[in-house]
Amino acid sequence: MKALILVGGFGTRLRPLTFSKPKPLVDFANRPMILHQIEALVAVGVTDIVLAVNYQPEVMVDAMLKVEEQFNVKIHFSIEPEPLGTAGPLKLAQAVLSKDNDPFFVLNSDVICEFPFRKLLEFHRAHGAEGTLMTTPVEDPSKYGVVCLKPGSTQIAKFVEKPKEFVGNQINAGIYIFNPAVLDRIENRPMSIEKEVFPQMAADGQIHSTPLEGFWADVGQPKDFLSGTSLYLESVRKNFPSTLASGSHIVGNVLQDPSAKVGSGCKIGPDVVIGPGVVIGDGVRLERVVVMKGGIVRDNALVRNSIVGWFSSVGRWARLDETTVLGEDVHVADEVFVRGGSVLPHKSVSKNIMEPSIVM
Repeated sequence: MKALILVGGFGTRLRPLTFSKPKPLVDFANRPMILHQIEALVAVGVTDIVLAVNYQPEVMVDAMLKVEEQFNVKIHFSIEPEPLGTAGPLKLAQAVLSKDNDPFFVLNSDVICEFPFRKLLEFHRAHGAEGTLMTTPVEDPSKYGVVCLKPGSTQIAKFVEKPKEFVGNQINAGIYIFNPAVLDRIENRPMSIEKEVFPQMAADGQIHSTPLEGFWADVGQPKDFLSGTSLYLESVRKNFPSTLASGSHIVGNVLQDPSAKVGSGCKIGPDVVIGPGVVIGDGVRLERVVVMKGGIVRDNALVRNSIVGWFSSVGRWARLDETTVLGEDVHVADEVFVRGGSVLPHKSVSKNIMEPSIVM
């Protein structure tokens, strides 16, 4: 079987982290984001994975060599000469995706969930149409394109973009499976799968939907990255509780790499990820925080609702809050308060940042 992952472009929404790495290689729960997807695809028998990229392909190629060996999978790179939208990359990769009659998966690279690919495959084969998309419910459907089904059926009747009146609350989750015949609907140009291909398939009665069970998160920007981390950790607690950290200093769900060191008198959690080689000093308070590889949080610091990038440090008695993001190799001085700061890589912060701002 085959799959295509829409890796996309510059990762601007997740800056400053994506100044150092392409978005799919940014660590999510201590593993590159894309590795969660590749592992789940391989588990259902996918042997060929196409990565549709148009930014930093060399970095991705180097990183995927190890992944190919680890998972015994062939990773193909489809380099876009220009941004081709969400449908164009499928046509560009037609040689791989149509090499046999088996269906292929398509997914957005910044989606995190429990990836129920086996159920999706079984459902797709059962209804026999060209395509299937997974849906997820939202509280406010007026911000999204809503999927409307034919009464009493899983067949999609139409898509309603940002409805002003309630027509449903199920939206596209960014996870699909198609038969190779769908490629005949796509032209060699930039195209939107949501706006140009799906409506055509719905008109022909060739697309169905199935609800995604469990959590779903688009982690392509810092606020959602933190929310997605919380949802992911809760899923881990339900399915693999022994992998979470424990101890009198742990509150709620905490994922800690074995190589990390935590001092005395700390309170860690809920919803915290501590990466490899991280050093947490004494009396530190972490809540809803990701500390990436090599990070240091010194004594008595308070970090909440924030991301501490690779090899960055937080000074003694410092405080980070309100979706502060430290890029790679950023150093916050002792007793400094950073409120909603987005700090570019290789910078030092020696003065308070009291309003959300970008530090260049």
